[in-house]
Amino acid sequence: MVVNSTEIKNNFGKYLKLLEKEDIIVTRNGSPVARITRHNDWKNIDSFSEQAAKYECNYDSIKMTFEEFMEMREKTEDRYEYIDGMAFYVASPVITHQRILGNLYTIFRLWFKGKKCMPYLSPFDVILKKGENNMNLVQPDMLVVCDNENKNDKDRYTGIPTLVIEIISRSSTRMDLVKKLDLYMQTGVKEYWIVNYFNKEVIVYLFNDNSIENFKVYSNAGNVESLTFNSLTADIMEIFE
Repeated sequence: MVVNSTEIKNNFGKYLKLLEKEDIIVTRNGSPVARITRHNDWKNIDSFSEQAAKYECNYDSIKMTFEEFMEMREKTEDRYEYIDGMAFYVASPVITHQRILGNLYTIFRLWFKGKKCMPYLSPFDVILKKGENNMNLVQPDMLVVCDNENKNDKDRYTGIPTLVIEIISRSSTRMDLVKKLDLYMQTGVKEYWIVNYFNKEVIVYLFNDNSIENFKVYSNAGNVESLTFNSLTADIMEIFE
């Protein structure tokens, strides 16, 4: 049986039961990347083709070049981000995540109305360069763009957002707290909000010269305050309403 990785993610229990009848080949973009087999059949596992073996991968990430990543994105409707040479699958958000994102966007859209900067919602591609040969592509949950003139002839954004917001999910905690924090800090983003709805907490980081200049933690009640935009605040109770 051949099944794509997204289907395996969404219905893993179902396919565990089907292992009693046959092995399952897991594919990404039409190429096999893994085989799921019954425990007593490990000795019979075969190797995959050279084309599939060139990627070091699991169900959440794939190692590839940036060029390979961009080519892959053209062939799939799944969402992926690319950080430090690895492509990471982006799962569909849950209802709570979307409700909080909507609350934040409403607050930001009203505050930035008539101003130069503008908030945008995911999916919104942001390409960030950490080094000469280290291109990255992410889709922040929300971002504030002040360099609106930086776009290509396909109306794609090519600049660096001033403020980025990520809403933590159970599957993205390490990504948002470690990998993305480091990425945003090193590529010119000025401010980073991490919204944790499990603890009803918001952490605001201010970056300067590739390091953390300041940060504040907000929880329970009161206003979350931007460290970049004077008077931009968000009532924490309204965020998690």
